[in-house]
Amino acid sequence: MRGTLMTESWRGRTLLIYLPPSYAKGVSRYPVVYVQDGGYLFDPFQSDALVQLERMFAHGELPELLFVGIETKNRLDEYTPWHAKALSERFADFGGKGSHYLAFLAEELKPYIDASYQTDGCQRQTGLVGASLGGLISMYAAYLYPHVFGKIGCLSGSFWYEGFLHFMESHIVASDLKIYMDVGSIEGIEKQNVQREMVSRTKAAYAILMNQQLSNKRLKFVIEEGAPHARPFFIKRFPSAVKWLYSNTEGEQ
Repeated sequence: MRGTLMTESWRGRTLLIYLPPSYAKGVSRYPVVYVQDGGYLFDPFQSDALVQLERMFAHGELPELLFVGIETKNRLDEYTPWHAKALSERFADFGGKGSHYLAFLAEELKPYIDASYQTDGCQRQTGLVGASLGGLISMYAAYLYPHVFGKIGCLSGSFWYEGFLHFMESHIVASDLKIYMDVGSIEGIEKQNVQREMVSRTKAAYAILMNQQLSNKRLKFVIEEGAPHARPFFIKRFPSAVKWLYSNTEGEQ
């Protein structure tokens, strides 16, 4: 790894921060990718994503990026848009505090990061990426904070969540966003609840966005054949998701 990785404690949360290779030269401001679930998608102790991304930086395939992994205090609360009953007695109900969490990201954390690091804080250079419930809350941000987060990465997003497809149908997503979605072709097949509909509901979410006139330059959907709903597969797809979201940024209108 050629960049710098550090952890920082801020307002009771651990942040995992990656500074790209040229950061120390102090001559550039960098796009920022905020990553849910503590940033495990790029954490070098769990993934080789940074090795792949740095290779893309070196080959000029991708601009250098700054990553911020955000620890969650309770993902069943923070990553859900409204209250819903648990799918199993083994878990607590979903708390539905997503709007408060996103307000924290947009109104507190992002201003802090922009003030503390060499960032390009404009909307089209600011991304929010997550997997599973982390993907769901990232997509919710596309509707609540499109003026803040211009790039949304939703890896195996939990579109089975009660009422979310209806919410998407009832709201128009901003036309200047860039949205990446994916799902594994066998996700949910072992489930006996609504999660069994992972693939069909993700396809439905994609269709909703397509019907809202997002172009292929603004919306990408990937189905990984044979992939289940599991972290190693989210991690595997993360670098290509980031590459698509941030490639050709300068040419965007």
